[in-house]
Amino acid sequence: MADLDNVPGNLLRKPSGKQEDELERAASTYKPLHSFRLAKEKSYQQQFADMYFLRLTKIRPAVEQIASEAWADTVIGGEEVKQVDRVLDIRQGELCWVVGTVYMEMALKPNIMEDVSKDRWISAPTSTNKYWSEEGDAVTLEDESGRIRLVGDALRSVFLVTGCIIAVMGTENANGELEVIDLKFPNLPPQPDRWAVSKPPGANGAAKTKTKDEDEEMTGTQTKGSGGKIAIVSGLGFSGSDASHAIELNLLLEYLLGEALDPSTQQELSQISRLIIAGNSISLDERKPEAEQQTEKKTNKKYGYDASSYNAQPSQLLDEFLATLLPTMPVTLLPGAQDPANSSYPQQPIHAAMFPGARAYTALPTSNDVGWFDNVTNPWEGEVDGWRVLGTGGQNLDDVFKYVDSEDRLGMMEAMCRWRCCAPTAPDTLWAYPFQDDDPFVMKACPHLYFVGCQPEFGTKVIVGPDAQSVRLITVPSFNATKEIVLVDSETLDVTRVKIAVS
Repeated sequence: MADLDNVPGNLLRKPSGKQEDELERAASTYKPLHSFRLAKEKSYQQQFADMYFLRLTKIRPAVEQIASEAWADTVIGGEEVKQVDRVLDIRQGELCWVVGTVYMEMALKPNIMEDVSKDRWISAPTSTNKYWSEEGDAVTLEDESGRIRLVGDALRSVFLVTGCIIAVMGTENANGELEVIDLKFPNLPPQPDRWAVSKPPGANGAAKTKTKDEDEEMTGTQTKGSGGKIAIVSGLGFSGSDASHAIELNLLLEYLLGEALDPSTQQELSQISRLIIAGNSISLDERKPEAEQQTEKKTNKKYGYDASSYNAQPSQLLDEFLATLLPTMPVTLLPGAQDPANSSYPQQPIHAAMFPGARAYTALPTSNDVGWFDNVTNPWEGEVDGWRVLGTGGQNLDDVFKYVDSEDRLGMMEAMCRWRCCAPTAPDTLWAYPFQDDDPFVMKACPHLYFVGCQPEFGTKVIVGPDAQSVRLITVPSFNATKEIVLVDSETLDVTRVKIAVS
């Protein structure tokens, strides 16, 4: 991890007496895919249950293929394993396998049906960081025909949450439960070649394909890259009242701009071609001004708006930060749980009206071009410097975290990739738009880079799929808490941390 305290000559100093070469920011090849954009006319009359049936329909063929190849001609105890088409076709004592959707029955999980039945129209706030408990939790498998409970030691060695699609092999016991012997996941989807959507700089023909050497560069070994960097930060937490954090945000801005640093460090920073901000740019603690916190007074509201419950300063500071940075660097902004965007998944872009200074760098609404300031959805998918990138503001991973007895967030990210679903718990415990015709959370293509923002600490690893797919996973820590920013090499996808703090 790099530390600005260790950078020699990082403070302002007198001129060296010689003319320094003018630096130029590295170019970024960028193509957003708009995979999670909602139609302008939205309908909320559908039932959420359709999403899980859509997900099962889309992922079932991949799971069935893997399971049939793995369990073909398998004989246990003199009995050959056979496939059944539906959960209700399972017969007691018969060895079989079936594909379905996992549903977790958990005592600590919020239940909207229970709230409605008790005339509790506003659901009670969740008082626990985990839904998981040792007693009272049950794993079930369901499809359009019915549901069956899963038991067995094989379930303890894997991550399972509501909404993931799996194939299980076992036999039904006398209690009507399926004793699981083995289970299979869809695994990583097909991975497109690098430059599958856009063309590399200087290309005059077909897109460049991924070579064997590029595959080896993704295995986690430190290789020499081209010097180009993609910066990722999350949890900026603009507030307007915390003076020390305001200083750190100013230091971050100066770092990205290359100000107050020596020429050698400025040369390195000029290779940062794009900044991605992954959620929670606004501090939740600053929603009310001090006057509102001291006394709660009933005031007349005009059209449902109460000025005393809104503080515009944090969003103004964010706009100033972006407007200062944008002339020198393109920015991609994902909303987060604390930002002024819709709360249901997928979150749509923060409205441009929130950025009176920065919106001058956005593309025209009627244009197909990409602006220097790209205000995107959460989750977001795009191609950056030829790499397929998938990123979120953190809500999907935070919700999966509540289901399992583990602190391994990178392992949960890997599980989501192998489930082929970036938000499996939506809409059960992660609020989501009621999709009727498609489930956009299903991974149609395997990303090369998958990052999740607003996490407690930094982490990274590379996972490999059965068809040589290679994915770099990154948990991006909240800058508000850790004062860290992540730099990704645009050629090797190697990762570096930089800590920016007031000593």
